[in-house]
Amino acid sequence: MITRVIRIIVAVAVTLGASLFVSAGTLSDSAPAAPVKLIFIHHSCGEAWLADDVGGLGHALAQNNYFVSDTNYGWGPDSIGDRTDIVNWTEWFVGSRHARYLDALYRETGQHCSYTRLFPDPGGENEIVMFKSCFPNSDLYGDPEDRPYLKPNDWEFSVSNAKAVYNSLLEYFATRLDKLFVVITAPPLAAGEYTVNDPDTLAAKRSANARAFNNWLVRDWLASYPHRNVAVFDYYNVLTSNGSRTRTDDTTTPDEPSDYDLRPDGNHHYWDGTRVVHVQTVDNDFSAYPSYSGGEDDYYDSHPTASGQRKATLEFVPLLNVFYNRWRADHPASN
Repeated sequence: MITRVIRIIVAVAVTLGASLFVSAGTLSDSAPAAPVKLIFIHHSCGEAWLADDVGGLGHALAQNNYFVSDTNYGWGPDSIGDRTDIVNWTEWFVGSRHARYLDALYRETGQHCSYTRLFPDPGGENEIVMFKSCFPNSDLYGDPEDRPYLKPNDWEFSVSNAKAVYNSLLEYFATRLDKLFVVITAPPLAAGEYTVNDPDTLAAKRSANARAFNNWLVRDWLASYPHRNVAVFDYYNVLTSNGSRTRTDDTTTPDEPSDYDLRPDGNHHYWDGTRVVHVQTVDNDFSAYPSYSGGEDDYYDSHPTASGQRKATLEFVPLLNVFYNRWRADHPASN
């Protein structure tokens, strides 16, 4: 127990000392007073997270005064919606056609999957851009402490290249202080999926790379970024602990309970009423909520179960309110 308490304190101190720190009295998880337009770039895991009968994120955002639209497979100019891997984000935000893609994104008002949202459309452009890669992006090569490349490429799934991609995005984000950009980290892979993808490289090594990269995003990426229009939610970390006896995945069942109510014990990213907490007390880098339906190959289905998705919703929505209020304090609405 002493070990866990120490790890909680260190995790909180690192988070508050970096990009998520705001002086006392300026942080608030109050929902926006008027409807705010939000666009979410996602694929299947995001679709399930939004769905009322799975993760309930869409409904929860509506209850907090966010008017949500989204993109999915096939969306947009050049079907850019098909491409949401980490290596694709440069195409969206800094590539040669990024202005065309982002003009469509900021104006998008449609739903490309099913979820509850506010009506009517309050008008204007989307103010918040959430974007997420899917679980294959947690299969990263290299080493946990690898430094970012000076320039990213569009093919390499490695720690160095992933860091370089996100570093390259900050140049654009700094030009659009009228938008709030929220990175949702890629969800974790089930342990078996690492083996299926590459049986010759240790799964534990590649999953440790994913853990290290996502910690870097939360704790280091924005440390020297001078603005408050970029934030990170560690969806990956949230989905690596559950409420079962072992706190990790049991490959015989998809019914592990959430450990949301066990906070701060477990792996979480949330607002505790006074501070942002990013904590890991369960030593696990694989998905704690993979889906299984009884088929021969289901042991490696990394899509999060409803229990995991609901945990992510409960932790994320108050944190989004904090991110939004922090950003608005620096950039008041023009209307």
